[in-house]
Amino acid sequence: MPLPKKASLTLFTLAAMMTAPDYIPPVQDFKMLDWTTVPRVLDFHPRTRSEDPVADEQIRLRPDTTPEKADTPKLVDEKGSLQRFYAALHATERRDAGAVTRILHYGDSPTTADLITADVRVLFQKEFGDAGHGFVLIAKPWAWYGHRGVTLKGAGWKIEPANTAELRDGQYGLGAVSFRGGPGAWSKITLKDGGHTQFEVAWLSQPDGGTFQVAADGQTLGTIDTASPVMAPSFQTFTAPEGFTELAIGSVTGRVRLYGVRLMKDTPGVEYSSMGVNGAAITILARNVGEEHWGEQLRHVKPDLVVINYGTNESVYAKYVDTAFEIELVRAVKRVQKAVPEAAILIMSPMDRGQRLPSGEIGTVAPLNRLVALEQRVAAEHGCAFFNTFEAMGGPGTMGRWYLSEPRRVGADLIHPMPSGAKIVGNLLYKSLQDGYRRYKLALAKEKFGEPGSLR
Repeated sequence: MPLPKKASLTLFTLAAMMTAPDYIPPVQDFKMLDWTTVPRVLDFHPRTRSEDPVADEQIRLRPDTTPEKADTPKLVDEKGSLQRFYAALHATERRDAGAVTRILHYGDSPTTADLITADVRVLFQKEFGDAGHGFVLIAKPWAWYGHRGVTLKGAGWKIEPANTAELRDGQYGLGAVSFRGGPGAWSKITLKDGGHTQFEVAWLSQPDGGTFQVAADGQTLGTIDTASPVMAPSFQTFTAPEGFTELAIGSVTGRVRLYGVRLMKDTPGVEYSSMGVNGAAITILARNVGEEHWGEQLRHVKPDLVVINYGTNESVYAKYVDTAFEIELVRAVKRVQKAVPEAAILIMSPMDRGQRLPSGEIGTVAPLNRLVALEQRVAAEHGCAFFNTFEAMGGPGTMGRWYLSEPRRVGADLIHPMPSGAKIVGNLLYKSLQDGYRRYKLALAKEKFGEPGSLR
């Protein structure tokens, strides 16, 4: 009996969507199915019984690659550029009044979903105290944008990421995404953590700017007028009702342009902002955001550490890696150094990026090794620390091993980690920074007691 017409059309559409990434390069990152695994499913054999099922299960889960078992890779910080960051952490650990350590982590698609960064945030805040979730955009620019513990809803906005915006004026805020709206535009941010005591709204003041209203848990806190003779980034901090969990922006009049909200707590601790933009390359910081505009945002936040974590999307373009990537990376680094010279900068390499080889095996894209080496050289030459994510997670072929592991740690595109894979990378980064911080404190102790030591 033939299937009904609607059911047949639905199945055909699903098959087309699953097959398209194999033949259309622009959508290859949205791969849902790896067809090479189908024969293994069809040729399924039940697992044979083991004399030692507990040991067999441990081998199956590969505990040697869990974050708890992973070796601590050392950061490369030849010039001691992280000392300022470690000094801020030390004040925070002592619980000095107002001692908040602020970290801005810029990156591409994994950070778009707060992958990796969420795990690092949790670890830092567990050890040093929770000073707030940090910066979030006011609505979802992409369906997969998200922050752990934060739910975003909104409508009526013209959403413009800096790397794809039609309006190329460089005015994209701290998170490199702006939201233009008029009457009817609204946003709602719901928090799982009711411990935030303050939040700061960021917008663009501009000629003929309109107004918008800010509320928390249904209580109106104020109306902001964005009209100004000149264009300029603006901020206003609100004291939140105790235990609030919902922040709302609405009642828009005229035209407004908003950026995001920083969620804060009035206690010493770490504030870790995940600043991911989908499909981003290093040019988003080097060229797409306006230098002075972005610089004002950075100066306002006063970060102790800025993480520059790009290279995944560039790594398949050999000519670009060999001729242009270094120029753009240096340009981005110099912009940060000019805006916030007191902040430490950590260049974080991309993860492995897998590709299918003619043999059917999964290898690493050829230019990636050169890109990572280039990032390390730029870090050394321009006074930045460097974290080799690629090497720390296992080096060439890691995504292949992760894809074939159980549980699977990377998606079928061999680029985007699953939460378990992101947790490994987050733990590796945190353990490396924590190891550097311990050595910093040891050097302080040696100096205090007159022993030879170095703060590098």
